[in-house]
Amino acid sequence: MPMSLDPEIASALALAAEQADGIVVPERGDALALRALTDRDVDGMFGNLPDAPDVSRAGHVVAADDGYEIELRWYTRAGRAGSAAVVYVHGGGMICGTLDNYEPLVRHYVQLTGVPFLAVGYRLAPEFPGEVPATDCFAGLRWMFGHAAELGTDPARIALMGDSAGGGLAAAAAILARDNELALARQILIYPMLDDRNTIADPLLAPAATWTYDQNYTGWLALLGAELGGPAVSPIVAPARLADFAGLAPAYIEVGELDIFRDESISYAQNLLRAGVSCELHVYPGSPHGHDWLNPDAEISRRALAPRLRLITAL
Repeated sequence: MPMSLDPEIASALALAAEQADGIVVPERGDALALRALTDRDVDGMFGNLPDAPDVSRAGHVVAADDGYEIELRWYTRAGRAGSAAVVYVHGGGMICGTLDNYEPLVRHYVQLTGVPFLAVGYRLAPEFPGEVPATDCFAGLRWMFGHAAELGTDPARIALMGDSAGGGLAAAAAILARDNELALARQILIYPMLDDRNTIADPLLAPAATWTYDQNYTGWLALLGAELGGPAVSPIVAPARLADFAGLAPAYIEVGELDIFRDESISYAQNLLRAGVSCELHVYPGSPHGHDWLNPDAEISRRALAPRLRLITAL
């Protein structure tokens, strides 16, 4: 039986297409135009999430390697559950996304689990290419470890989590954590953007792509420039380039079977397992990129959310 979109997701996409009628799609390679369009779409996607009345926010900063002050936001729920914490990296194709437009999502996770989240305001390409976004995320993680005691957090129960580009950056920060002897409890990678070589359309996946191959090219080009797809790309930029997976944190990886990140996510899970690293992998049928928030009430979306919440609360 051929793969096809989940009916509830297909209905949500049809409605979104109707509402987007007349919107000009940015040209391949135009990162700033894609940023403007995507940030608006993300605001709409998370704007309908339930309120999180018990969640409060505190602001912090951490200095990056070059002295730039990275914004951090610490979210806690009244009646905090345990002493775990999650360092969260938002999505956005390496070129877009803000702490503000992902805040409803972070609050939603904290409201549902009682586990605090530290959201990291990393810098974006093309203004800050190469390893800068990933090292910013690692700076946020290192700050979390350094301030664990005052935040009531057990350093042995700190996880990294990210979705889409944030999943790729979380994977990169997990590599840096291993290399700098910071022991993560878990890396939680939600349909992660891992491989800069994934820019040629797969005819089976392209028709259902909500994050397209052209958009993927645009994001990676902004981050890598002329090095895109070449032999010298660092795994701190594109984690799929990693050669040695031994010693990485246990992983949870999730992707839809119609997501253009499907194969790189599965390959990353296989490489972790071959290196003896525990990895829980979920591939959801009928699901494109970002399916869970296209229609949060869809049965497949609820199925995807449940194991994430279980994993976070069990940290």
